[in-house]
This record gives sequence, C-alpha cells and structure tokens, in this order.
Amino acid sequence: MFLTGRPSDARIREVIESQRDAEFSYAQVGATRGALPAGYNVDRHRVELGRGNTAFERAKQAVRSWTMFELRWVELCWPDAPVEPGSAVGVLVRFCGVWSLHVCRVVYVLDEPRRYGFAYGTLPEHAETGEELFTVEWREDDSVWYEILAFSRPKHVAAKLGYPAARRLQERFRRDSSCRLFLRVGRIPVKMKCALGRARVIC
Repeated sequence: MFLTGRPSDARIREVIESQRDAEFSYAQVGATRGALPAGYNVDRHRVELGRGNTAFERAKQAVRSWTMFELRWVELCWPDAPVEPGSAVGVLVRFCGVWSLHVCRVVYVLDEPRRYGFAYGTLPEHAETGEELFTVEWREDDSVWYEILAFSRPKHVAAKLGYPAARRLQERFRRDSSCRLFLRVGRIPVKMKCALGRARVIC
C-alpha cells in the first residue's frame, strides 16, 4: 500500500484487520529458526549492546515493546500489540514524501533464560515477501547482543522498480533500530553513526 500522504488511523486499522486471517505471502514460514531458503536476499546484523543481566533485561523489554520501531521515519501500528504468535502489525514507512504500509504477523517467539526475541512474516499487504527475526542474547562471556536476521525479496511492482532504494532502507533500519536499542540499554558508541533525531531522507 503506497500513498502520497499518511493514511488515517482508521484506514490503517482497516488494512491490518483485513489481513488477520490471511495466509503468509511466502512458503517457508518459520525458516529463520534454521536453514534459510534459497532465492532470497539474506541479511544478518548484530551489535553488542552492553554487558550483564541489567543490560539483557533492558534489551529484552525493549524488544518486547517494539522499541526498535521508534524511529522518525518508521511507525509501528500499533506499539501495544502483544508479542505473541498470530499478532498482526503494520509497519508504516515514510520515504521521499511517499508513505507505505506493510503488514506482518508474528510467527514465533523465543523466550529463553539468556535469549529473547520473535520473528514476523509478511502478509499479502506487504511490498516484499519474507521473514525477519529480532533477538537479544546474553552470552556466556557476559556480553549482550542485538541481532536481526532476515530473508526477503520484492513482491510489489513498486518495490521491484525501486529495489536498490528498498535495500538501502533495510540497511538504514538495521542501523537505526540498533541505535534505538542502545538508547534503551546505555550509551551509543561514538563510532556508530545514528540519525534518530534527523532521520528524514532528503531526496
């Protein structure tokens, strides 16, 4: 769904509701648990957030509350959605004056003593097709890591025509979401470039 203006909340709710019982738009549902399917672009991004139990608990709560979507150019519809299998959300993106709404559903949740996260998959009302896994892990060396693992490919004609730009946006989301998690857990490293407060793209 691509628009020249932000859709109303009522319209967003209508679109998400229309997708609640829809089938996933890809066959390999749950594949981020193991072997990733061929024919997709695969992206893996990980950053160390901090160390110790406090950092892990803060990171865990951040993922549970969808904090990685709290960006100037991305809006989650809606942040109060429970992180549980079957929960549907919309990801609203603004890029160069164009708004796009992408609907996903939570596939599974990981809730282990030292690892937490969830994967969501694309529904028909999404410009791409694939799955994305968000996790935080407290490792044996006491370090706490945030990781995104995704496989995807374009589906909508606009996504296919503008795929280089779409890939740049995916990279930007990985960077900016990491910055948002850093803010929840502690301090952003000086060497990490973040644009959370000025994330509107100039075209």
